Amino acid sequence: MNEALPTIATETGDHELMACLANGDDLALNALMRRWSDRIVSFLYRMTGRHDAAVDLAQETFVKLYQARDRYRADGNFSTYLFAIASNLAKNHTRWRMRHPTVSLDASPDDSTGPALQLVDPQSDPGETAQKMEQMAAVAAAFRVLPPDLREAMSLFIYEGMGYAEIGVLMGCSAKAVETRIYRARQILKEQLKGIRS
Repeated sequence: MNEALPTIATETGDHELMACLANGDDLALNALMRRWSDRIVSFLYRMTGRHDAAVDLAQETFVKLYQARDRYRADGNFSTYLFAIASNLAKNHTRWRMRHPTVSLDASPDDSTGPALQLVDPQSDPGETAQKMEQMAAVAAAFRVLPPDLREAMSLFIYEGMGYAEIGVLMGCSAKAVETRIYRARQILKEQLKGIRS
């Protein structure tokens, strides 16, 4: 009598999963979360600089996606739609934090618990590992202080592989404006990181 729960095929596309969700199949949301949650958390971490906030905002992103299931239209990229929700939540979160500053008693000064600092190969020698950790921390710190619009454009371009036009749709600007933001971000990062040993 132990019947397996029905699952949705892993090859089912995002638009189809949203259609299933709109038709009352809540398992479609689980499939979308499995497929997209790591990328959404990573994006939100880069936008907020806080792992705990990124996890909370990622959950809220999927709640908003669920709430919008009846309004969703499959006439564009699903990723653009999903990242637009996450981006809006990150901006709201940043505005809220600016109006309500707090100091966490548990947080380290650089909040180095995020995913970026977990990428070092544990097999490398300690000196090499320390140098890589130092470089990654410097890059993460420089990235965090970029103006929010530049940080968002760079995150979507580099980490999510989106093109200028798609980012422009998400950010509400032209592809040329996205290109300019990415160029400006690269110049700022290059200047800030020029002292790093490679």
